[in-house]
Amino acid sequence: MLQLRGITKSYGGHRVLDDVSFDVRPGRLTGFVGGNGAGKTTTMRIALGLLAKDAGTVTLDDAEVTASDRRRFGYMPEERGLYPKMKVLEQIVYLARLHGFSKADATDRARTLLEQLGLGERLGDNVETLSLGNQQRAQIAAALVHDPGVLILDEPFSGLDPLAVDVVAGVLQQRAAAGVGVLFSSHQLDVVERLCDDLVIIAGGTIRAAGSRDALRTEHSTRRYELVSAGDAGWVHDQPGVEVIDVDAGYALFDVDTDETAQQVLRQAVAQGDVARFAPQHPTLAQIFKEVIQ
Repeated sequence: MLQLRGITKSYGGHRVLDDVSFDVRPGRLTGFVGGNGAGKTTTMRIALGLLAKDAGTVTLDDAEVTASDRRRFGYMPEERGLYPKMKVLEQIVYLARLHGFSKADATDRARTLLEQLGLGERLGDNVETLSLGNQQRAQIAAALVHDPGVLILDEPFSGLDPLAVDVVAGVLQQRAAAGVGVLFSSHQLDVVERLCDDLVIIAGGTIRAAGSRDALRTEHSTRRYELVSAGDAGWVHDQPGVEVIDVDAGYALFDVDTDETAQQVLRQAVAQGDVARFAPQHPTLAQIFKEVIQ
């Protein structure tokens, strides 16, 4: 497990990271979200040893991360870093060989990975001739080709269309399922919410929320319920302890003051007729994000 504890970083008199602490667990996708300038890229670069920290520790399996450990990391920077004049397959093979793989093994790895990422027909094209989305896929292949134990990806879904997002997401999910710890940043909160197991929200250089997706949803939930029934749901307005958010024919969205009030509404709904749905409503990642950064 990759652990960051008490990471601080200042430029001049401006502190850009303040006591940043969170975990990247093996076999889990950790979404790292925050606005521009929140500190995501700085945190990632410190974890990778590309930037010095002022204080704090970065450990892997409870030991200080070494240069040897970092060779097992896979990193995709937000800025594209491939050689534009090299062919796609040649580029990824070259990077695999830098990690010690034989030419044959490196070629097999690179070809398989590029095909998984949907670049099987572009292996002989120069990187500079690819669309921005396909360059992004090639950049992801560069981070994955040496089978890293930890993946750190800065905006991996930037510039990808929905189909490409699904392809890349599937590859990352496969890596996580094989035990890799994956940390990725993204401004696409819907993608993060769909993919991640864990969430880290940063704003102004401080961690505002961190934990499993489900735990954070529960923590930030209100007593809000959705009712879908066969009859008119207007009667919900008259229930004590209920604040109606929306009501329309057989649909009602409302807050309750206690769990017992929710059960009373359910009993009343059943007495009124068939109930198709009665369920608590959990906040979206976008709603949690807005709440914790305020």
